[in-house]
Amino acid sequence: MNLGVDPRHADQMVRGVVAMPNGTGKTMRVAVFAKDAKADEAKAAGADLVGAEDLAEAIQNGESAFDRVIATPDMMGVVGRLGKVLGPRGLMPNPKLGTVTADVTAAVAAAKAGEVQYRAEKAGVVHAGIGKASFDESKIAENAAAFIDAVGKPARLAQKANISKKLP
Repeated sequence: MNLGVDPRHADQMVRGVVAMPNGTGKTMRVAVFAKDAKADEAKAAGADLVGAEDLAEAIQNGESAFDRVIATPDMMGVVGRLGKVLGPRGLMPNPKLGTVTADVTAAVAAAKAGEVQYRAEKAGVVHAGIGKASFDESKIAENAAAFIDAVGKPARLAQKANISKKLP
């Protein structure tokens, strides 16, 4: 989707998450940084890798068998040290994307169900997978509509805010 924005300007940055109504057709592998009870919750929710300092060490040593990283707020000190490894791959947990959360069960379930992260690249283009070729037309159309709605929602909200500011 070509948005024609300049992501170098903070007010034109497009980034978010959308849950696809029919999933993406891809099985997501999820790594969760959590301790104690939250680690047990993550395992019960279906996380593929769960840990704290031990998981951070494995990632530093080249472990990369995951597609999404979720962290509890108390673990961000450990995850922050992995910025050079996770950042370039777009895997760094972020509160705006719902990957830094105390509710790891819901975050893991959403990631496994087909939640898609998107962001505008340098040219102002947003890429996202909305399904597989094996999906029937109606499922792909539903997913595409959900994606278009999610990307367009911030613009509509900003437009409403500007309109309300102009009114006396």
